[in-house]
Amino acid sequence: METMTTVQLGAMGVRFLANTSEFSLVEHPLAPRGLAGPLHRHTHEDEHMYVLEGRVGALLGDELVYAEPGELIAKPRGQWHTFWNAGDEPARVLEIITPGGFEQYFAEMGELLAAGGPPDPAKLGAIAAAYALDVDIASIPRLCAQYGLTIDG
Repeated sequence: METMTTVQLGAMGVRFLANTSEFSLVEHPLAPRGLAGPLHRHTHEDEHMYVLEGRVGALLGDELVYAEPGELIAKPRGQWHTFWNAGDEPARVLEIITPGGFEQYFAEMGELLAAGGPPDPAKLGAIAAAYALDVDIASIPRLCAQYGLTIDG
């Protein structure tokens, strides 16, 4: 796999900033009203998201939260979650993922999506399984309808 500095995953970009065995640091630019991804939960990672620009919404289990620039959203391992740009202007967040290594999930997804066309569900599932990630793809239409979002960039 070639080394990438950025990838686009639908409405969410990923800029790779730092990675060690202890943590990964990525920046996520989010398109206006863009959903970052389906509901999902991590087996091994905790995530902390710091809002740089815009207004970000997040569903953390059953709790709906919003954050503005300078605010932090914690997404602990084992908790179903997703997030999105809750505004009509671009948003940006920094995400610290502990321990490190999960940034490779974004790189693999970027390669798969860059091939064009609808991604193979078996390949999506294999990538998620490799990172012990549970993903609820069926949540996307409901989230988009409920919060006025799009999954495309």
